Amino acid sequence: MTLAAASHLLAFNPLSPNSWLSALGAFGVFLVLFAETGLLIGFFLPGDSLLFTAGLLCTTTPGQSVHLNLAGVLPAAALGALLGAQCGYWLGRRGGHSLLERTDNKHLKRGVERAEQILGKYGQAKAIVLARFIPVVRTVLNPVAGVLEVPGRTFLLWQTVGGLVWSLGVTLAGYGLGSRIPNIDHYLLPIVAAIVVLSLIPLVVELVRARRDSAAPK
Repeated sequence: MTLAAASHLLAFNPLSPNSWLSALGAFGVFLVLFAETGLLIGFFLPGDSLLFTAGLLCTTTPGQSVHLNLAGVLPAAALGALLGAQCGYWLGRRGGHSLLERTDNKHLKRGVERAEQILGKYGQAKAIVLARFIPVVRTVLNPVAGVLEVPGRTFLLWQTVGGLVWSLGVTLAGYGLGSRIPNIDHYLLPIVAAIVVLSLIPLVVELVRARRDSAAPK
């Protein structure tokens, strides 16, 4: 390994969309979405901000530091989101109940509780679609759906609908904004920061709602 490669590896930040995209390009999109939606350890990964940033970087010129191709990013995003969800569901069916019970991570535990509540409140189809837009919940709902034995065909249909709307929609939103603002890469950091804040709003709303429900008299 060269000194430059080692320095780049040490500087890699798994919470930074730009790190994933500059290091791995479209494959980074696939990898993050697969891990975030299919593996419980991926709950902290930057799904929303990564998709939006990838869309923005498809509008830069090839000579700039990071330039992506929309024709490569969109399939990578869709495949990562869909295959990840199916993997999470399969893991839930195979042994997810004991795995979810053993976790000590409070964020995952809250996510599991909220995923079960959403499934109960909205029904399987609507819950599977809505979960895509809620950080942490989109990680745990897939194995929870497997644990609760949501029918395989039902899960496949609605996770496909939700996965495509989420992955392609957020990516194309970033691409649309980048196409309208010249030199968008100059404003990348504040835009990504704003997207991170916006993506956390559904999670904050869910946490406030969960605390209010738990505090309500039985």
